[in-house]
Amino acid sequence: MAGCSVLVTADRRAAELGTALARRGAVVHHAPALSITNAVDDAALLAATADLVEHGVDVLVVTTGIGFRSWVEAADSHGLGDALHATLAQARIVARGPKARGAIQAAGLTPDWVAESETAAEVGELLLGEGVEGLRVAVQHHGAGSDGLDGLLTAAGAQVVPLVVYRWGPPPDPEALRRSVVAAAAGEFDAVVFTSAPGAEAWLSAADEVGVLPALRERFDDGTVAAAVGPVTARPLVRLGVTPLQPERGRLGALVRALVEHFTHAEHLAVDTVRGRLCVRSRVALLDGEVLPLSPSGVEVLRLLASAAGGVVTRAQVLAVLPGDSQDPHAAEVAVARVRESVGRELVRTVVKRGYRLAVA
Repeated sequence: MAGCSVLVTADRRAAELGTALARRGAVVHHAPALSITNAVDDAALLAATADLVEHGVDVLVVTTGIGFRSWVEAADSHGLGDALHATLAQARIVARGPKARGAIQAAGLTPDWVAESETAAEVGELLLGEGVEGLRVAVQHHGAGSDGLDGLLTAAGAQVVPLVVYRWGPPPDPEALRRSVVAAAAGEFDAVVFTSAPGAEAWLSAADEVGVLPALRERFDDGTVAAAVGPVTARPLVRLGVTPLQPERGRLGALVRALVEHFTHAEHLAVDTVRGRLCVRSRVALLDGEVLPLSPSGVEVLRLLASAAGGVVTRAQVLAVLPGDSQDPHAAEVAVARVRESVGRELVRTVVKRGYRLAVA
């Protein structure tokens, strides 16, 4: 991913994800669409935990891995860890997806059923089909709530115990969020990465508020990669008409590997030249795998030449991709000369009285 410009829209585990991408050569930008408010010391959560330990629970619904892990850690820090583990070991445990299952297993417990679709609807269908009347059901909420699961189970006769471990909040830097959607619509990123459905919704809503959603959709159609950690996260993008890149397994590591694989084998703009493969990305260009020392204007000139794939590019076309509105042919000559300093004279050739062309293989 050398030279790739990647926007990470997550707050939770953003540093971990950014480090993994940067280790593979990406230039990482952060603009969280939402913040996370941790409720592990919340009095209501601790009271609900103590109540479960005292009175037991028939069914536990785990909706997120991070929420379950945080709940267990909070219980342990308040001296309830062992008692909670013993209580949950006697309950029927339902996991909403693989990440929730992994957290349950890491805690030394065994999930009885896993919703592979990762949806509350599938969990609700299972529990209503089995019957919950008279049962005590604890539901660990994800950041956006219970997706109507609490009300559905209550209406079916269950006694529902809500467990709020964390909540989604406003973006930590609203201006950075607005700048990120404008920059993405302008094509300044090679990829935009999403790790939660609420985060994807919030980021797209910000794009809609500043009026760049149509341009953003075009960018995603034209080569900018929208990457989602799983099918639930992908849904807001799919509703927009975007087909996101997704890993086979809903894990951050798998998401990073999917991005690496994509940019290794599916370059947005690449052409074979007499000096090796030239790849032009959103803000950098690589020649035979090496990042070229080019200014932003130089990248645009090289993009123009690469798009022509050996065809002639006129001075007027060069001027059109340069900043400002100069009509002086000398400005085009200077810009091309600077590109040649980085890529070599043999790669960018002058066609007398016509313009310039790339020396393709």
